[in-house]
Amino acid sequence: MSDPKLDIAIIGAGPGGYVAAIRAAQLGLKVVVIEMDTPGGVCLNWGCIPSKNLIQQAEDYHVLHALEKLGVKVDRSGLDYGKVHANSRAAAKTLAGGVSGLLRKNKVKVIKGRARLAGPGKIAIAGGETLSAANILIATGSRPMAVPGFEFDEKQVLSSTGILDMKTLPESLIILGGGAIGCEFAFVMNAFGVAVTVVEMAEHLLPTEDFECAAVVAAEFEKAGITVHTATRATSLTRSAKGVSAALATPRGDTTVNADKALVVFGRRPNTDDLGLETVGLQTDSRGFIPVAEYNQTATRGVFAIGDVTNTPLLAHVASREGELAVEFIAGHAGGMKAVDPAAVPSAIYCEPQVAGFGLREDEARSKGIDIRKSVFPYRGIGKAVAVGRSEGLVKLIADPKTGEILGGHVVGLNATEILHEILLAKTAELLPEDITRMIHAHPTLSEGVMEAALGLTGAPIHM
Repeated sequence: MSDPKLDIAIIGAGPGGYVAAIRAAQLGLKVVVIEMDTPGGVCLNWGCIPSKNLIQQAEDYHVLHALEKLGVKVDRSGLDYGKVHANSRAAAKTLAGGVSGLLRKNKVKVIKGRARLAGPGKIAIAGGETLSAANILIATGSRPMAVPGFEFDEKQVLSSTGILDMKTLPESLIILGGGAIGCEFAFVMNAFGVAVTVVEMAEHLLPTEDFECAAVVAAEFEKAGITVHTATRATSLTRSAKGVSAALATPRGDTTVNADKALVVFGRRPNTDDLGLETVGLQTDSRGFIPVAEYNQTATRGVFAIGDVTNTPLLAHVASREGELAVEFIAGHAGGMKAVDPAAVPSAIYCEPQVAGFGLREDEARSKGIDIRKSVFPYRGIGKAVAVGRSEGLVKLIADPKTGEILGGHVVGLNATEILHEILLAKTAELLPEDITRMIHAHPTLSEGVMEAALGLTGAPIHM
């Protein structure tokens, strides 16, 4: 039996677990992290970081088209996707190493192994010791969802992990799922010359985002030569020596799409299997999530759960904040922190054009009978966007018509994932659209689009 004086034992060193561990150490708590793979979790190793590296390389490659417009002769024949893959792995390795360094710097002990709850206050490590701790924090993340008939083999049928480890490009690719991951890889593969078809069951791409923003993405995908099927369900996926064949039920009837490979991104499943939850009296809901309270407490005293194992947005930044929140609560300092408000969680999607948003969407408000005032300002009215030749996009604000309170913000276009935060800061600080309009915005900048959208809510737009 190990030292019983541990304040916290954390299972998982992803963006939730490692941030929680560092914050616990800063607060003077004795903490240990158990991780069966490389610190950094899916995000740093097989998600956010390597995928964004691929996206940047795709953008660099795609910008060659702009050089051709200047009369520059460009030879693309030397593309070696193996080097692209190697660059993405190097970025992941660098940042994962950085996480390990941060844990060492904060004197957090990391134990490599698979952990399982073994009763109140106890964690058994496979083939090793049993730890005792006053508090246990579960941060085991999630994995790609496997659906019967669409199982991954990581050769012809890829998960998001499999496509990140792909070292050669296929000539064609079917992407089943037009959410964030599907749209990001659609852009990457298309930019590198792969023939891409995207299939989405919902009425529009990016179904959890604003419909007007999604329409801009769909239009740009079409211009780029990406085939998009919305309101379409894949009924089967057949593999053969020639590739894969997806049977689709579309609004216009049944059809079949053939390609070399398929990327299946139907969602993610929480890693709550075989954790020994029953040994501490815990059960998951029907989808495998662990129910939690305001500060990520589970129904069992001394056991907390954060990130993708809970029914909150499956985003790295949410996991990190929940980790901080749980540790602050354990340390008795939670009074200064607010529980995660789903309406203030930003989404960030790095296809081209980028999409970002938070809070209430227009379609959501209409379906719930919520009265709103909206303002939409197009990128084509932003001097900077026109000057750099990137005028596709819009800034959209949703507000309460009576109080003026900002209820939602949605941006699509160049640097949307950065621009959104001015709107979110205004929302968090309980500012009104008038407060945004009174602040001088530098010209020419893309952020002027936020100011103009806010002016639209006040009924006094200047450049529209």
